Amino acid sequence: MTAVSDVSATAPPSLRPVADGVYAFVQPDGGWCLNNAGLVVGSERSVLVDTAATEARARRLREETERLAPAGVDFVVNTHFHGDHTFGNGQFAPRSVIVAHEGCRSDSAEAGLGLRNLWPDVEWGETPLVLPSLTFRDSLTVHAGDVRVELLSVGPAHTPDDVVVWIPERSVLFTGDVVWSGVTPYVLMGSITGSLRALARLRELGAATVVPGHGPVGGGELIDETEAYLRWVQLLAEEGLRRGIGPLRAAEEADPGEFAGLVDSERLVGNLHRAYAELEGLAPGARIDVLASFKEMVAYHGGLPACHA
Repeated sequence: MTAVSDVSATAPPSLRPVADGVYAFVQPDGGWCLNNAGLVVGSERSVLVDTAATEARARRLREETERLAPAGVDFVVNTHFHGDHTFGNGQFAPRSVIVAHEGCRSDSAEAGLGLRNLWPDVEWGETPLVLPSLTFRDSLTVHAGDVRVELLSVGPAHTPDDVVVWIPERSVLFTGDVVWSGVTPYVLMGSITGSLRALARLRELGAATVVPGHGPVGGGELIDETEAYLRWVQLLAEEGLRRGIGPLRAAEEADPGEFAGLVDSERLVGNLHRAYAELEGLAPGARIDVLASFKEMVAYHGGLPACHA
């Protein structure tokens, strides 16, 4: 595996090889809207995994793909509907076919460009809403010539309908935001229990290289670390309910211990909102009051969390 964790936060992100014909586009430090993407270049077709949040970052990603696939990308996979992974679709369509879970398409249409309103000072540029034109429910295989690219539905996890991208011949797994690396996981719109099931399924694939949705590339340890954090959140929620305190107070009184160094620690509040709701009977992936949770995350952080997209 080629490590990409040494990429400087000040250097323009680039597509770096992680296996034969497989590349990762890592955007440090992996905080709000600084997501990862990836490219698979086969003998006949190329597949891009996710895009980027702003026009400038998506243009950079497109330039990088054209360096490795001069004819253009054939397919763009959106692992989920959040704007940091989808707003750059317009840089690739209509040349590229945009592929996603059918739930991702409907959620993208509903959410629109609303993410931009949370951080109005970010230079978003032109990011037209381009919805997936090819959708599926359970799984879909793209044959990029000599390389199989398997799209697997594993949600609800980070969102109701997450998709991961598995390249078995290269033992590389692009997880979207089901797995995180050095960055606080965020499951407010998905599920704690669903995430744990998804992580168990991903572990069974036995990937040598794991490209998370945010943070440095690693191996199977990233699945373990994400799981450990989510189980800690579950325990905090169980304790908070026993004590009769809300998610914000539970977060404020928690000792982060081994998780103290994770980027964007305020997400603990949102995760606790989901964990509390599930313990009280809310179904995995069911709708929850996102705005109320975000306001409490802001209170926990002491102001609006930084977004350096």
